[in-house]
Amino acid sequence: MDVSPDELPSLYSWVDGIPLSRPKKNIARDFSDGVLAAEVVAHYCPRLVDTHNYSGANGLAQKFYNWNTLNNKVFRRLNFTLTKEDMEAVASSEPHTIERILKLMKYKVLDAATIPPGNPHQV
Repeated sequence: MDVSPDELPSLYSWVDGIPLSRPKKNIARDFSDGVLAAEVVAHYCPRLVDTHNYSGANGLAQKFYNWNTLNNKVFRRLNFTLTKEDMEAVASSEPHTIERILKLMKYKVLDAATIPPGNPHQV
């Protein structure tokens, strides 16, 4: 899912409206360990993710572990998964990767957050 330059202000504004544990200075680096991505999901779907399971990381191996955990335990329940290449790219802070992931997450968490209570397909 590509993000056009016209969509970026709206996407960044959406992220800015979510209370996160760390300030955002460089979005690619700030989201690279997966912690803030877990917090975004927890903001909309608190029952889906335990944010204490994701620790801040500087090493690539721990960052990938966090993203892999999110992918298998959380994103799968939101009916999407990331490829290994996407997880490696976001953990490596490759430009424009987190924006594509955030756009997808935005659609999925907003959709999941609007499922009526009692719906058998509720996440």
